[in-house]
Amino acid sequence: MSDLTHFNQAGEAHMVDVGGKATTERLAIAEGKILMLPDTFKLVEQGGHKKGDVLGIARIAGIMAAKKTADLVPLCHPLALTKVSVEFELDNKNASIHCRATVGTSGQTGVEMEALTAVQIALLTIYDMCKAVDKGMIMTDIGLLEKSGGKSGHWQRL
Repeated sequence: MSDLTHFNQAGEAHMVDVGGKATTERLAIAEGKILMLPDTFKLVEQGGHKKGDVLGIARIAGIMAAKKTADLVPLCHPLALTKVSVEFELDNKNASIHCRATVGTSGQTGVEMEALTAVQIALLTIYDMCKAVDKGMIMTDIGLLEKSGGKSGHWQRL
């Protein structure tokens, strides 16, 4: 278990001590998408949903989620975020919405979890707002695209 940093030598869960790490600019970008019925997609795209601006509300939910990640994921450090953006791209051909979250901080630990949480909650909010008309929506392809900063430097999914 020595390669898993959230476990001590005895195999017990603990919060990693980042006190000795250098403070660096850190950035993480995550993505995911939600697939839906074409009629549901049209409601969102045209802003005709009776609950209001689905993507606007989902964007705010994603931003709020990034800020609350340490409250949701037990061993995450609370971080002072310097940037959170949540963007959507609509894919009419596939009746899907792609979400991308970018999160930044200047700190001693990365923001990958915050970016992933932002994507998950933004997509979950779209599901919540549209479930009355489409319970079969699928959230998929959620993952980290890129991270930079810290000892491990830059990483990008190929």
